[in-house]
Amino acid sequence: NWASYVIAENMAKTPSAVDEFLMNLWDAALPVAKNEAKQMQMMIQNEGGDFQLEPWDWWYYAEKIRKAKYNVDENELKPYFSLQDVRQGMFDVANKLYGITLTLRNDIPVYHNDVEVYEVKDADGSHLGLLYLDYYPRAEKRVGAWCTEFRSAGWENGKRVSPIVSIVYNITPATSSSPSLLNWDETTTLFHEFGHALHALFTEGKYRRTAGVVPRDFVELPSQIMENWAGESEVLKMYAKHYQTGDIIPDSLIRKIEKSGQFNQGFETVEYLAAAILDMRYHELPYSKASIEPNAFEKKSMDEIGLIKEILPRYRGTYFQHIFSGGYSAGYYVYIWAEVLDADAFDAFVKSGDIFNKELASKFRNYCLAHGGDEDAMTQYVKFRGQQPSIEPLLKRRGLK
Repeated sequence: NWASYVIAENMAKTPSAVDEFLMNLWDAALPVAKNEAKQMQMMIQNEGGDFQLEPWDWWYYAEKIRKAKYNVDENELKPYFSLQDVRQGMFDVANKLYGITLTLRNDIPVYHNDVEVYEVKDADGSHLGLLYLDYYPRAEKRVGAWCTEFRSAGWENGKRVSPIVSIVYNITPATSSSPSLLNWDETTTLFHEFGHALHALFTEGKYRRTAGVVPRDFVELPSQIMENWAGESEVLKMYAKHYQTGDIIPDSLIRKIEKSGQFNQGFETVEYLAAAILDMRYHELPYSKASIEPNAFEKKSMDEIGLIKEILPRYRGTYFQHIFSGGYSAGYYVYIWAEVLDADAFDAFVKSGDIFNKELASKFRNYCLAHGGDEDAMTQYVKFRGQQPSIEPLLKRRGLK
């Protein structure tokens, strides 16, 4: 079947490995989602409602519970996250981990006045590459954030060709009364895309064609692991400073950030996993069963795993672009696979007692960032971690255990 063909090139190797992986997560997340639904039903009844919670009610009541439990106000957080401080924070994290430095180069041409270019040097002072940062929206820019390469790393005539990397954002620019201020999602996105850039900058593969080219279920590890440092209390106190007073972010706000990260995770995990399982069920069909009735097929698939009526899969087959025309056929699982990797990898730093453990950082760089497509991804990960990746750190991070 198609799933076997696609997954053979990924870290997972076989559809059965993906199925087992997804169901292990499912078994942990479903009870939490059921409890979340129970809390919402209690709120409905306490407010005098005489109806049962339905899927279309979920986000309304989730927001009410979020405000009651966590009261995270973005306007309270944003003054501590100016673009300048967040950028310096992620540069400092990279320096503490890998010893690299990033220096603004005003003498290098840029394609727009808003763009900055930094020279990246290794710990020994050698040139690693250039990093372009394009922060703000423009009429000709598409929305979102992404990392791309103008030139990939490689070797020519025995000499390393250094990469030229670009990160593009769409952050609200400064006003007459304040600098550019980021919400928490934008802050983690800054770190996320910087992780992709580090992957491109550290690549040491022999061939440009394979520089930074890794299996689809590995590709988000370099970016997602950087988000862990962004939210660590020790790191927040390095860069999260009030733009007016210079005060470091208080512990009370740090706790709100930490707690809100686990809110509604039963629902979010279950609705994602339901879609990922549907993807696998479709593409595990043998070619002889190419003709099916989608509604009946999907209902049977969800009934078999016990999806509760209050939650629908994030996508259904008739509008699941990822798995038919979007390049993620038998591959929607990769998002949470990479989350398991990043949580497990960061857990190694936490358990070492030093989130800036240079020995671990060196191993992560050498085994997970430098090789590109030259080596088997799982083999390289195990060389770094000393073990197969575990789902336990992700379950803990999401509050599912």
